[in-house]
Amino acid sequence: MKTNWDYTSLADAYLKRAAYSDEAIDRLLNLAGIQKGQSVCDVGAGAAHLTLMLAARGLSVTAVEPNDAMRTHGITRTGAYPLVRWHEGVGEATGQATGAFRLVTFGSSFNVTDRPRALLEAARILADGGWFACMWNHRDLGDPIQRASEEIILKHIPHYDYGTRREDQTEVIAASNLFMNLEKFEAPVIHKQSIDDCVESWQSHGTLQRQAADKFDIIVSDIRAYLETLGRPTIDVPYTTRVWAASKR
Repeated sequence: MKTNWDYTSLADAYLKRAAYSDEAIDRLLNLAGIQKGQSVCDVGAGAAHLTLMLAARGLSVTAVEPNDAMRTHGITRTGAYPLVRWHEGVGEATGQATGAFRLVTFGSSFNVTDRPRALLEAARILADGGWFACMWNHRDLGDPIQRASEEIILKHIPHYDYGTRREDQTEVIAASNLFMNLEKFEAPVIHKQSIDDCVESWQSHGTLQRQAADKFDIIVSDIRAYLETLGRPTIDVPYTTRVWAASKR
């Protein structure tokens, strides 16, 4: 069970990515009424960024991830949490039981699914009254360092497009007619990184890799060269965690 996006070559770099905002995760769990010990399914769990945050809050997490390299990292990183279980699967076919979960999450993964089919699958595995949520960390492009990095990308890819990961997900969720009480909210998070770690984070950027093709390494190299001109050992990378959440009809 694989997707059209092969993250094998990006898996190691994913470890350098930013965590989601604690404020956003706590708001989601409060909105959905999720209590410690309840069962949640994290779909497209990757290297466990969201899975770890859910597990640390005492939840029983089933992490579904199609990529072997990503799943291996995730299993290692969540080894201290006995209530985390990993399975191979995709958003459109998780392999999980009908009505098994109080919450189904897609952390930076909903955009690489067939979204209507993924919503159908989420509704199937959710218990009555359960909640669906998708979220992304979006870099603050108004920040001078991020704006300069963006200009480097656009120099090589003038029509660079973030695709559905930066779109408002409201319409596709509402159109499914499977969910109600839709809410959108966001919260900031600052990710402090060394220059090397920041560059490695860029090397995990699947959307950029796909559009850059043979220019990918050149773009990442140019971003490194720019960051090194700053003369700093670390930089603060500002993100906004954006969440769309809705309850099952």
